[in-house]
Amino acid sequence: MLYEKLKQIKSLEQERMESTRLRVDQLIKPQGSLGKIEEIAIKLSGITGVAMPSLDRHAIIVMCADHGVCDEGIASAPQVVTLLQTLNISKRITGVGTLADPHKTKIYTIDIGVNAELNDPAVFSRKIRMGTGNISRGPAMSRSEAIKALEVGIEIAELAIKEGAKILGTGEMGIGNTTPSTAILSILTGASPYEITGVGANYPIEKLDYKASVIERAITINTPDSKDPLDILSKVGGLDIAGMAGVMIGGAANQVPVVVDGFISTIAALIACALEPNVKSYLFASHASHEKGAKLASTTLGLEPFLNLEMRLGEGSGAALAFNILEAACRMNSDMITFEESGIGVV
Repeated sequence: MLYEKLKQIKSLEQERMESTRLRVDQLIKPQGSLGKIEEIAIKLSGITGVAMPSLDRHAIIVMCADHGVCDEGIASAPQVVTLLQTLNISKRITGVGTLADPHKTKIYTIDIGVNAELNDPAVFSRKIRMGTGNISRGPAMSRSEAIKALEVGIEIAELAIKEGAKILGTGEMGIGNTTPSTAILSILTGASPYEITGVGANYPIEKLDYKASVIERAITINTPDSKDPLDILSKVGGLDIAGMAGVMIGGAANQVPVVVDGFISTIAALIACALEPNVKSYLFASHASHEKGAKLASTTLGLEPFLNLEMRLGEGSGAALAFNILEAACRMNSDMITFEESGIGVV
């Protein structure tokens, strides 16, 4: 299924984008005065193939999984927090649930690799395995498991679209997941782990060199191929990262825009775009995460975030806020009149 979906991803509809650009330039305002809002509207028309798309129904897909590298003491919180927060996210009582519009945004909470048995009907059970292996001592997962995790993301993206979502957001929950994310970023960019390792969920600053050494060891032991995104993902990645990358692929294959959340989500985007570069055209970056490696990740991806609120929560919290900006771009395109329609002529 993964390879079939990758083949379905096409370039944006350039003719539609050009016609939208012409209309936006004629709207009753100085050309370019709404800045990036104008570019968002044009890009959305190219993604959807619709002159005036509507994004009135949203979905945030939160991939939840544990990471075996927590055995190395690289996280400030105990691993059981992944389980507890997975249950809380499904109840909309964590950050993403409180920031997302309850009338427009459905939150899909996915157990793709929580290291516990969940029997909550509010959580989608798509467990690949009970968390990844300890990447500082061996691979995170097998190549086939990485592919299955990507396909879970595609499946849930298509389910959300079938249920009415017109835009998707990616989120994650997984104690320790800044460690595999930083490992992936290091492999893709060549940056030293000592330069880009951050505090994650309040890991002590004085221990960052140790955390970086664990990441460096994971890369040395697993020797991932920097040109093979599946090899990187299976050797030093995470099930939550793979699931989010799958959501991006699923959205792109169905001409549905996807909002990238913070640091972990941006790493997933790098994997998705390495598998198929056209995925990038369907993505919007929501916020500039305060995590140390986030700026390099966004620069490498080549998408500038809309917001800079010094957030680093994850869960899709930034995507929840960014939906409002994309909706505003749609309203500008559909509701604002042109100079000709106003009867006052171009000034």
